[in-house]
Amino acid sequence: MRKISLENKKRIMYVFLFLAALMLVMLLRTAWIQIYHATEYRDKAISQQTSDLPVQSKRGAIYDTHGKVLASSADCYAVWARPSDLKTTYSQEKITEISRRLAVILNLDSKTVRKKLTNGQALNLISPYVSEKTKNRVTNMNITGLLTARTTKRYYPLGSSAAKLIGSVDSNNTGRSGLELEFNSELAGVNGRMIKETDINGNTLAYGKSLLYGAKNGYNLTTTIDEVLQHYAENAVAAGLKKTQAKKIMCIVMNPKTGDILAMVTTPSFNPNDATEPATASERAAFNKMTTKQQSKYLSAMWKNPIVSDLYEPGSTFKLINTTAALEEGIATPNTHFYCSGSINVAGTTLYCWQKAGHGSETLTSAVGNSCNPVQVQLALKMGKDKYYNYLDLFGITDKTHVDLPAETSAIIKSKKSLSKVDLATMAYGQGIAVTPLQLITAISSIGNDGVLMKPRIVKKLTTSSGKTVKTFPVKKVRQVMSKKTASEMCKMMEYEVSKGGGSTAKIAGYSIGGKTGTANKAVNGGYSDDTFSSFIGMAPMEDPQLAVLVVVDSPQGVHYGAQTAAPIARAFLKKALEYEEIAPHYSDSEKKSLSSSISTIPDVTGMSSLKAEAALEKVGLKYKVSPSGGSSKFTVKAQYPKAGKVVKRGSTVYIYRE
Repeated sequence: MRKISLENKKRIMYVFLFLAALMLVMLLRTAWIQIYHATEYRDKAISQQTSDLPVQSKRGAIYDTHGKVLASSADCYAVWARPSDLKTTYSQEKITEISRRLAVILNLDSKTVRKKLTNGQALNLISPYVSEKTKNRVTNMNITGLLTARTTKRYYPLGSSAAKLIGSVDSNNTGRSGLELEFNSELAGVNGRMIKETDINGNTLAYGKSLLYGAKNGYNLTTTIDEVLQHYAENAVAAGLKKTQAKKIMCIVMNPKTGDILAMVTTPSFNPNDATEPATASERAAFNKMTTKQQSKYLSAMWKNPIVSDLYEPGSTFKLINTTAALEEGIATPNTHFYCSGSINVAGTTLYCWQKAGHGSETLTSAVGNSCNPVQVQLALKMGKDKYYNYLDLFGITDKTHVDLPAETSAIIKSKKSLSKVDLATMAYGQGIAVTPLQLITAISSIGNDGVLMKPRIVKKLTTSSGKTVKTFPVKKVRQVMSKKTASEMCKMMEYEVSKGGGSTAKIAGYSIGGKTGTANKAVNGGYSDDTFSSFIGMAPMEDPQLAVLVVVDSPQGVHYGAQTAAPIARAFLKKALEYEEIAPHYSDSEKKSLSSSISTIPDVTGMSSLKAEAALEKVGLKYKVSPSGGSSKFTVKAQYPKAGKVVKRGSTVYIYRE
């Protein structure tokens, strides 16, 4: 056997030492990873083998006062991506292919999808709302790093109706305007999490752990809005907008006894189901040409509720507040006589009445009906600014109403210290002071509530998904503004304004309607332009007011006066609303005579044979319809609709029901 040379021995020794050193380095490296960085690598392993997705809570519904859905949340699915999983599993070419396939399924741009699949975020939302069918198509792609989770999408069944009041949500289901914003925390609930152990493709392991931290659903919101009255107001405003070609029309309806807001309309509006889309094609074209900053400003203005956020000079509608204060202070009575020459001099400044020739001798009642400026100036000057400002406080003009809606604005009123006699005089007829529509209707509604000012209420209660009430919002009295006697006198003056004064375009046969028209030129650069705010505020029925309505027409074209622009809108609404509220009309003899040829009183046909019932209805000029249809033509009438005694137009249909 050949002897190993010394040189070979050395070589063997060097190889052994090298391998030993390599083994030592590997052992040290293993120890470094498994001991020193054990937590880091354990977390990475858990992350790669664990799916952790948010479980979105179901946003509470918003209802009208009778339980009609104004906003709800529909179940759907969201598609998510883990870029790190995609990067480690697929080549860039494969990811591009995945992007194209996913874009087709989700109807998205492939470049946008690829960007979300490859950026450095841990978890990216690809599409927030997809159907179950689309979700299944994504799942069937069997792509590591693509995940789906159940979510909800906000839906507004009434579209643009009351949109500025209800508001809308963003892509994260977070409220961004209206009630959705004001009550976001109550409506949103608390999101949960779904954690499960998965394989490389994201599929649940057979023996893997799965944890669900359930979401807490949001509370439901019941409002004071009556969907039917909202519908009537929307229709009246839409017709008024078409007729006046105004820039904007605002309408708010309130119950003066409770302060409940029954309807709130601003036209033009927006569709909360697609809240970032302008309403018309021309506006969409202009919107697409705007910068990002301009678009943001445009959308903010589109979502804003001007009834609580915008100010306007109320004009002659404000005379009701001035007159109330004068009556309460004993400065005048409804029968006090005044003289209007067409103008009045105040501290060297001539202020004119809208009727340049003047109204001559008139009582305070007729002065309100004539909307006479000089009489209002005399009342305010006799009262003085201290007492006048005291009544502004009492009516709530100097403070917000504190309604449960976002972005409420305070009135603009000159400080008492700097107020001149001319300032006080012009304020008396609604110029030189700016209020929100909500402030004005809240103040005037106190006249129809025996002088008691109510806090506006828009929400009645919060309930759980099972219907359990968790919070109520009670009716709240603010203060007694005037005596019952003064309130009664003012109601009669308001009724005179409609029956014999300038508000006759709001008159409805059979009902005692009260109100006041107003036309105020817009303030521009320290002066006044020819552009106007034309308005009407009214209540009905005046013997026991149940409805108060304010209509403000912004920049009407052609005729500018509130009597021709705003009052007809209020009349169109009240005509429907009073019938809906089942407030029976009481016709005067003259009204009965003029209406006798066009109206009929429904007879009571219940219990009659079908032949006698048909004859009785035909006799008074009414049609009939049998329900259910079919069957024998001879039967006994079990019930009828409308009920007997109701006054309707000739030719109306009465439904008679079989036994």
